[in-house]
Amino acid sequence: MGHVAAEMPKFYSGFGFSLRGEKNRFVLPPSFRNTIFGASGTRTLCLVQNKDPRCLTGFGLDRTDDFEAQVEREEEAALRLGKEFDRDLREMQLWSFQEVPFDASGRFVLPEALCGLVGITDSIAFLGGARSFMLWAPEELYKLDPADVGQQQAMCRQQQAEALARAKRK
Repeated sequence: MGHVAAEMPKFYSGFGFSLRGEKNRFVLPPSFRNTIFGASGTRTLCLVQNKDPRCLTGFGLDRTDDFEAQVEREEEAALRLGKEFDRDLREMQLWSFQEVPFDASGRFVLPEALCGLVGITDSIAFLGGARSFMLWAPEELYKLDPADVGQQQAMCRQQQAEALARAKRK
């Protein structure tokens, strides 16, 4: 694909929260949408089910530039360990993401099929994770061990309460 990388970092950090709003849209946190647009020059959110089947992984199109090298590394590691490696399957897993457009304000419609996979209904918690980020149904995030994600759970509860309070005022 050969995306031209801008000077913005290609890393996602931080936390965000969005209620499902008008026209069934969620809002991508500003830092995440700016990283996507800055790195790829497009307003395209790529989504795929995470290895943890309770959440989605999000990234920009620029991430696909690294897929071939990633497959090469994984294949070499498997061979060194004497494990089988199905290159076609791995490539299919990497390239089976769904492209979702978002507007300049970060609004996007999450396909219902993806919502159903991970239990997202009326809100999303966004967790930065370096080269990609995760999208969680808050209820699923709250089920995780607080020793692993206690800070993220606290941030989610706070931002969820603030968003619900704003929604009531409308």
